[in-house]
Amino acid sequence: MNIHEYQAKEVFRKHGIPVPPGGDVASTPEAAKAIAEAIGGQVVVKAQVHSGGRGKAGGVKLADNPEDARQKAEAILQLQIQGLPVRRVLVAPALDIAHEYYLGIVLDRAAKLPAIMISREGGVDIEEVARTKPEALSKQHFDPERGLRPYEARMLAAKVEPNGKLAGKIARVIEKLVAAFASVDASLAEINPLVQTPDGDIIALDAKINLDDNALFRHADLEAMRDPDTETDADRDARNIGLSFIKLDGSIGCVVNGAGLAMATMDLVKHFGGEPANFLDIGGSSKPEKVVTAIRIITSDPKVKAILFNIFGGITRCDDVARGLIQGIQQTGVKLPIVIRLVGTNEAEGRKILEEVSGLHPAETMDEAVKKVVELAQA
Repeated sequence: MNIHEYQAKEVFRKHGIPVPPGGDVASTPEAAKAIAEAIGGQVVVKAQVHSGGRGKAGGVKLADNPEDARQKAEAILQLQIQGLPVRRVLVAPALDIAHEYYLGIVLDRAAKLPAIMISREGGVDIEEVARTKPEALSKQHFDPERGLRPYEARMLAAKVEPNGKLAGKIARVIEKLVAAFASVDASLAEINPLVQTPDGDIIALDAKINLDDNALFRHADLEAMRDPDTETDADRDARNIGLSFIKLDGSIGCVVNGAGLAMATMDLVKHFGGEPANFLDIGGSSKPEKVVTAIRIITSDPKVKAILFNIFGGITRCDDVARGLIQGIQQTGVKLPIVIRLVGTNEAEGRKILEEVSGLHPAETMDEAVKKVVELAQA
């Protein structure tokens, strides 16, 4: 789950990370003007949207006075950034900046540890820095149970700031960001830019946090920050019934049980020349309602030309999947070709249930099923 910048700054503030004082969120130009009047002086108006590249897209603008803030907010609220409409802006005091750094923590899945990344070059696409000037980006893993030792934080800070006093302030921010990352079960925590002011203060000018959905049961306060306006109907329906769903750009809808099997299925679709339209894992539950919802979600995508069910029943029962498939066909009226492979618990019962259903293409093996669905999608 992603949260907005203004929400991430609240999390940072609770963990002692210095963020700019004042500011508030507005959903109308008039509200933005009122916030700017309360702040006084120059303000920055920033799009609140779950997307990077806001500045390049025109979603971050300086305003010299309240009327200017109103006009800038009006323009930003009409934007779509990476396909996402901007519905809120953060209006905050503008800061004088002496230097910008980058600081972030992300999960390194290869190392199975979180990694701190820090660079003296902030306020830019860190991916571009890593690609063109890898020597400008320092990286260090840490054990989330142990955290980061103060001397480790100081060593990291010294790599980007030669001034000892400033490096000490950056080190303290690093320590607090590590603590915040672990405390909220984040998958990413990023400050870009972390700025040095002319007075020598170190402040998190921006804030980004991505949260691990699987840990949200421990964080009711963070779950309450979810912005339903950022979700599609398909995302919302999948989350509400417990499906793992990610939309892709292909033409073959995939319904699979188990994340590993889902990934293998998508790989095989690509191997045989097809393009998956989604990642969709119905999990280990035997609820037919999940299958019905999965069909509804997949058939709402006009790009889908064929559907593949690849079920390896363990906890999941093949007969329940079959019942859900029949209900889904009846409720959605789907006319797309459906290839189904049922293997495992109650597979004989499942196949018997589907015997009289027209429009289905049974398959015995994964290769057979994927080849068949790719052929049907390309017909």
